[in-house]
Amino acid sequence: MTQERGNNDLDSSELRDFSRTVAEIDWLLVILVLLYHVFQDRSEDNTVAVYLGLIAFSAAIIAFHYLNLVRNPGRGLLAIETWIMILFITWVLYFTGRLDSPLLNLYLLPIVTSALTLGQMVTLLQVGLIGACYLFLGYVTDDTFFSSVSAGNFAANIAPMLLVAYITTMLSQDILNAMAKIRLISETDELTGIYNVRAFNAIAERECALAVRYHRTFSLMMIDSDNLKKMNDTHGHEAGDRLIRHVVKCVKTDLRATDVIARCGGDEFVCLLPETGGAGAAHVGEKVRQRIAETPLKVASAAIPTSVSIGIATHPEHGGRIDALTKNADRALYASKAQGRNRVTVFAPG
Repeated sequence: MTQERGNNDLDSSELRDFSRTVAEIDWLLVILVLLYHVFQDRSEDNTVAVYLGLIAFSAAIIAFHYLNLVRNPGRGLLAIETWIMILFITWVLYFTGRLDSPLLNLYLLPIVTSALTLGQMVTLLQVGLIGACYLFLGYVTDDTFFSSVSAGNFAANIAPMLLVAYITTMLSQDILNAMAKIRLISETDELTGIYNVRAFNAIAERECALAVRYHRTFSLMMIDSDNLKKMNDTHGHEAGDRLIRHVVKCVKTDLRATDVIARCGGDEFVCLLPETGGAGAAHVGEKVRQRIAETPLKVASAAIPTSVSIGIATHPEHGGRIDALTKNADRALYASKAQGRNRVTVFAPG
């Protein structure tokens, strides 16, 4: 449930998206081969062998993408699928004229697929495999091994594939880096570097669903600084920003790696405490409250006392949904404020 876990989830999501894209490329490959045989009249082609290859490749596509044999496709499975694409294309070329086949450029499809999903090194290995297939297609059963494949022809056909592989992997990496930056901006609070409300809600909804399914408990802890307005009025907004970062630093000290903290806005924060009941959450809240109270904020030459008010609500006692838990934790927070601040309150149904 940490930032790292969020990134792993997003990576799995990307792999699923890539897998759907690869399926579309596979079907495009099938359609291109079918169109070739519909509109080309080449008596020398072995049509039966080509159609057998189409049937086998289509069956592989269905097995990979539609039978749910693998629920969480990884990069290894995508690599295997691109190898099957290369073998299918080699099969089709073998029966449609070998190196004279008008379908020779179909090799670009697995190269682009690999470049988009598997990275530069794997893509270069794929080009090497295609080069080996190219040599195989140029082999003829007579006294000379490369009688139909000169070094010049080989370089002329492989060089564009290497160029496509290089350019596509570079563009793909740039796109992925840009996406990662956009995701980071969209999920984190700029001032503190912790989650924002949008990202927190997604994590909390997932945790709530798991808690319902496996009969687990968890708690929400709302935290609000008691000093921000006074700090802004007395020392300026820069000092107020320092106070917000100070509170976050203190809170994170007493959280576990599995706990999640997010900024709700202003000087209010929310923490998700998995596998933690009301008593455990109250204990954590008290440690946080005490740490902040005992750690004044240094502004110029002065040490400014700080404090927070905390409200806690627990699943399922105080609500079965995140919105209900959030409201009840907020009510408990304002109860702490009303009772004099600098205290921890667990929600008590009225």
